[in-house]
Order: sequence, then C-alpha cells, then structure tokens
Amino acid sequence: MRKSHLLATVLLFAACQGQGSPGTSLVSAVPPFKSQEIARFNEPWAMTFLPDGRLIVSEKSGHLKLLDTASGQLGEITGLPDVAYGGQGGLGDVVLHPDFARNGWLYFSYAEPGEGELRGAAVARARLHLQGNAGQLEAVEVLWRQVPKVEGRGHYSHRLAFGPDGKLYISSGERQKFEPAQDMDSNLGKIVRLEDDGRVPSDNPFASRGGVAAQVWTLGHRNVLGLAFAADGTLWGHEMGPRGGDEFNRISAGKNYGYPIVSDGDHYDGRPIPDHRTAPQYEAPLVSWTPVISPSSLAFYRGAAFPQWQGRALIGGLSSQSLIVVAINGDTAREEARYAMGNRIREVEVAGDGTVLLLEDGKNVRLLRLLPDTDETGTQ
Repeated sequence: MRKSHLLATVLLFAACQGQGSPGTSLVSAVPPFKSQEIARFNEPWAMTFLPDGRLIVSEKSGHLKLLDTASGQLGEITGLPDVAYGGQGGLGDVVLHPDFARNGWLYFSYAEPGEGELRGAAVARARLHLQGNAGQLEAVEVLWRQVPKVEGRGHYSHRLAFGPDGKLYISSGERQKFEPAQDMDSNLGKIVRLEDDGRVPSDNPFASRGGVAAQVWTLGHRNVLGLAFAADGTLWGHEMGPRGGDEFNRISAGKNYGYPIVSDGDHYDGRPIPDHRTAPQYEAPLVSWTPVISPSSLAFYRGAAFPQWQGRALIGGLSSQSLIVVAINGDTAREEARYAMGNRIREVEVAGDGTVLLLEDGKNVRLLRLLPDTDETGTQ
C-alpha cells in the first residue's frame, strides 16, 4: 500500500472512530456547530457575498440568484450568455472584482458551446446593476477561453480567485483528455494568471514563450475545483485524483504538478500511474486522500465564530459528504477534522460574521449556515 494511501486511510479511520493516530491531532466526528437552512437551490455551483451582505448564487443550468440571507428573499440576475449545460458543465464560479464597490465588475465562469459537440470553459466579466432584489449584467465581455474546445462534459474546473497582486487566477481542467495537462500549446490542465481585463501579465513564468503558454502559472493538473489564497498570500488548490489520490497543493509559479505522468491514484480502468515519490521533479501534494474525498471547493477561515478553525482550509466534500478541515504548518499540511454532513457539499464560503455557509449539491438542495454550538456536550 502506498504511504499516501495509508495515511489517508488512517485519517479516515480516526475520523470515524474519533481517535487520533500517531503524529496527528485528534480527529473528531462531533461537529462544533449547528446548521440552519437559509434557502434552497437547483444544482448550485458557487456563491459570493456582495458588500451589503447579500449573496449571489450560481446554478449550473444558467441562472444567477440574488439572496437576502436575512429575509430569505430570492431574486434573479439576468443577462448571462448561453451556457453548455450538461454533465459537469454549465454556469460555474462567481467572484467580485477586488474593487467591486467602485467599478461594479462581476466575474463568472461557464461551459461555453462550440461547433458541433465541442465545448470549453470560458470566463467573462460584466457590470452588475442591482435594482431592489433583482439585477442585470451589462457590458458582458469574455476574457478567457479554454484552448482547444473538445468533446465531453467533464473536468472544466473553472474556479476563480483574485490574488493579493490584483491578478485573476483561473483553474482549467484537462477535460478528461490527460495529455493536454503537459502540453504548453494548450491551456487545459493548467492554472492560468491574467490581469483583471484578461491581458497576460508580463511577469508570468512562461510569458516569454508567447501564445497560450504565456497565460500559464502552473501545469500538470487534472481537475482543480478548489482555488483560494491564505491570509499570508499563498495560493492553494485541491484537485480530484483519478481512481484515488485526491490532492491538496501549494500552488507555486512555474511548477509542474505531474498529471498524468504521476499521481497517487491510478486510472479508472485499473492501469497504474507511478506515484509522485517516483518522480521528484514534479510537485507532490502536501495531502493526498485514498479513499477519495471528492473535494469540491476551498475557503480559508478567518473569523471569530470558530476560533479553532482560524487559518485552516475548509474543503467541501462530494462523495465524502463532508466538511474537511486541513491545518497547514509551514511546508506540511494534514487533515485535522472531518464532519459528516449527510449530503454532498458543493461549495463552502465564510461569511463576514465568521459563520460558514455550505451549499449542498443537486436539485432542490439546501444552503446551510453553520453556527457555533454553545452546548458544551456537542449536541445540536
């Protein structure tokens, strides 16, 4: 059994048993929170807070919802382009420009139809005009597209994050095509870095190569569905492994993360993939999970409601139906706790008051707010 597989198995066992393993902190199955349903959505994918505390939620079928989290009033934001809805595709991530209060720019990702059966992720921005509990997207412009468009409906990734440098970072999945993750003539299987208007920064690690390669920040990725900056400005990402080997990675400029040459998982048809440890020239994950957790989303906790989570990475789990807490210490990271949520978790977000919001995955699913459980027994 691979070392990474053994570690993840021990952590999973500890999470189920409520016991720590040697060299790890106690992994508790008793949640320190109670949950409160706020609203329901159909196939939600992402959410982001407006400065006034209202929430924008994307639904895969091509709808943007505007939610007043206090009253539960739900409205619609119109003006989206057509999306290629189906499989893993549709409307994706949604984030605000760092200077949104001044410029009103809203950024969103989506699966874009092409010729015939070809599809690819795209990222656009638009001015958000709000009126009451509804809104309109104006001056929509596409800033980036996956190259090339390919057949299939999987592994778009298309997570978005603005960095402390003001640049826009985009995760681009390899679209279940494997080799493009290592091909610098394609931006599939990469993390991309752009200016806020879509231009390529001159200090990107491969800028001198020109073309698509100039966009690339890192390469060798499979399906990065979590992308977020920690308080110290470090970029982190997690990605779904193949058959095993989900990953949590520090994202560093110019690095190659090895897929599909190395992985801590294997192909779904049973063919082996060499472990990361066999090829140290590629960046190995700081945490690897087998059995997989199917990580869907990533946020770093900053707030007072859950002081025990301060600075931790919060990860939503799909197949694991869980909220996973990862602690980072210098060049190491480990799963610290895993909380069973009873449903697939699509998205996690930290509210301004320090409470945590979770979006379930699927149709007619809940948006939950996690509140500190003041009952010292841990019961809800």
